[in-house]
Formats: sequence, structure tokens, C-alpha cells
Amino acid sequence: MRIGQGYDVHRLEAGRNLILGGVDVPYEKGLMGHSDADVLLHALMDALLGAAGLGDIGSHFPDTDPQYAGASSLLLLIRVGQKLREAGYALVNADVTLLAQAPKIAPYRQAMVENIADALGVELGQINVKATTEEGLGFTGDGSGMAAHAIVLLEKKK
Repeated sequence: MRIGQGYDVHRLEAGRNLILGGVDVPYEKGLMGHSDADVLLHALMDALLGAAGLGDIGSHFPDTDPQYAGASSLLLLIRVGQKLREAGYALVNADVTLLAQAPKIAPYRQAMVENIADALGVELGQINVKATTEEGLGFTGDGSGMAAHAIVLLEKKK
């Protein structure tokens, strides 16, 4: 068994779509980044790669490479899943937490879980997505950015 932890953060800015867990969430701002800046999936990918000892998303999908400009993080997650299988690992479970003052993600949470499970080829019950505010504190609390934490458990296939 291997445990991985991931963390990511992105600034919120007007003029971008807000993509979280592969879902286009209606909001007045979106996350800035080289790809679609899906902070939830970026944290998850880092946790998965870390648990398998395969580095991080920056080493696999560098922001200096133009092919990843505006890239869908769901497509990148599919590739991470392939890398895990090639290395002989299977996901046991993933728990991902979004830190954001707004918007509320409850209406979109199930779609996020479904996107992640589908991208990784696992059962819905292996994926958990939740969110919390930070009671108005810090950059997530004042609405200038969002962050996400992810923890995963992998199993080496025999």
C-alpha cells in the first residue's frame, strides 16, 4: 500500500471559466493557470503521482510546454491513471477537499465524483469530494484564490 498527498492553489480572476473536478461551475471568476487550472484535479494528480513515486504534475505536464496551454485537467488525469496502471498500481480510494469561500459546490459534487471515477476507471465509492470555507480567512477566505488537498491510497497489483 502507498499513500500520497497533494496540494494545489490557483488565483481567481475574472474572464475565465471555473472548472472544478472537470465541471464548469457557474461563477463570476475562474482559476488562472497554464491549463484549465482545475485546482481539485491538480491536487489529486499530485497525490496519485506521489504515492506511486512518479514525481508530480509539473514533471509530466510542464507549464512551459505549449501543448498543455488550456488543457483539460480531466484528460491529464486520464493520462495519470494510465501511468499508474503501467507502474503496477491500482487506486484504493481518493479523498479530495476544496478550500473556497464561494461558490458552493454541493450541486456539482456528484458530477465531480463521476468525472474522477470515470477518468481513473474506478467505482464511484472509491472517490470522495468535499469542500470547506475558511471562514473569511486568508486568500481562500477573501475570494482571491482557491486551494485543494488530496489524499490517496494505492495498492501494488500482484
